Formats: sequence, structure tokens, C-alpha cells
Amino acid sequence: MVLSGSSLNTLGFRSTSDLPTLTVAIIEGIVGPGLVALLISFLPTIYGAFSRWETAVAKLHLRATDSEGVPSPSSLLGRHHVIDSLDAMASMWADWEDWFVEVEETHTSFPILVFFRSPVPDRSWIGSAGMALDSASLSCSVLDVPRDLRAMLMIRTGTMSLQRICDFFGFEYDSDPAPTDPISITRAEFDAVVEDFRALGMPLAADMDQAWADYAGWRVNYDVPLRSLATFVEAPEIPWATDRPIEISRPRLVRGRSAAR
Repeated sequence: MVLSGSSLNTLGFRSTSDLPTLTVAIIEGIVGPGLVALLISFLPTIYGAFSRWETAVAKLHLRATDSEGVPSPSSLLGRHHVIDSLDAMASMWADWEDWFVEVEETHTSFPILVFFRSPVPDRSWIGSAGMALDSASLSCSVLDVPRDLRAMLMIRTGTMSLQRICDFFGFEYDSDPAPTDPISITRAEFDAVVEDFRALGMPLAADMDQAWADYAGWRVNYDVPLRSLATFVEAPEIPWATDRPIEISRPRLVRGRSAAR
């Protein structure tokens, strides 16, 4: 033990004349600096990934926070309508599609990142993911505007990203739910958002029953993965995203499950 400690930490205060043991000690001496080099290289990589996706998180929260300081997808869409920039959200959908792709890669390569906290207490990566997905889902279902292909692609990309992160941690979900399966958002909550949109003079779909069915059909795909990850990391509460915990199984590292599906 003393010889291994001396070799691994490259202190060199103990040696041996036995050739096999000396060979092992030399190997341990090489491993010690190698571990230090790995730490020096990995820590900036992890922080760099955190810094990149945190920038998008901060921007989304600033746009989605209402006068009471509560962020929500309805506030995000409402603010863009007030400043007459609903059409400009197309670029945001494209940016968040890229964000989801990067988050899937980083959060499965460096799983410790799922626990990283934002500098602002009420922000989180998973809450922002939920806001982005719900904003796009509401836009595609409730608003009487041409459906944006980039919004729909972002919903699909975000859903698959959250599912694959859930696969990594071993959380169960239905990978192919029916559009009529239950979701955690109630019709009353949906109608309340519609009334807020109507008060702002936003263009609304004529058939709200169909709009609800369309929204539920989008939401059902990411509802359980979103809530599972939010519960797992104990994310701060954000309406519709992280304010409704779900019972999850004990997480276990499972690589390759998405391929097995």
C-alpha cells in the first residue's frame, strides 16, 4: 500500500528491487500524472458545455418572465405578440433545435451535467426545455398562424433528446404514446392560457376542441420524460414544465437502451 501510494502520487519515497513489483510501481507512476491531465482537460470541457447551453436558458427566461417574475410558455408567446414579432420566433425554434441536439450529446457523455444549477435560483435547463417545447406546441395548435415547420421539427428533436437522456438513466416512458393518452396538463389550464391570449388580441384557432387535441397530441410525447428528469434533478418550479413531479424508478446507468428500442 505504501509503495502504491508513493508511485501513484509520484512522490517516490519508497522503492523496491523486485523487478515485477518495480514494473508495477513505474506503471502506477505514469497513471498518476495521466489522471491529473484528464481532470485538467475534462473540467474545461464540462464547463464549456454548461456555459453554452446556459446562455440560451438565460435568454429564454428573460423573454418568458411575466411582470410577477414567473416564466411560462404563455408569457413567451404573449410578449412576442405584443412586440409584433411572432414571425421572428422561427429563428428561435431553429436555435432550440440545435440546443436540444447539444444537450442530448453532453448530458449523456457527461451525465453529471444534468445536476448543474444555473446561477439564478429559479432557472434550470430542464425547465427551459419544457418551456421551449410547450411554447412551440401552443404555437402550432392554438394560434391561427401558418404552422412553422421549424417549430414542429424542434418539438420532435426535443422529445427525442429528452427520451434518450431518460434512456441513459433508465427511466421508463412510453416511446410511442397515442395522441389521446392522458397528459399532466388539464383542459382548464389550457383554456386559461387561451383566455390570456384572447385578452392580448392574439390570432386564435376557430375550433378550440381541435386545438386542445392538437396540443395534447404534441405534449403526450414529451410529458413523462420531461417530468421524470425534472423530478430527478429537483428542478425549480416552472409552470407546466417542472411544477408537477412524477414517481420515477430508482435511476440506473443503462447505455444502449435507445438502440435496443
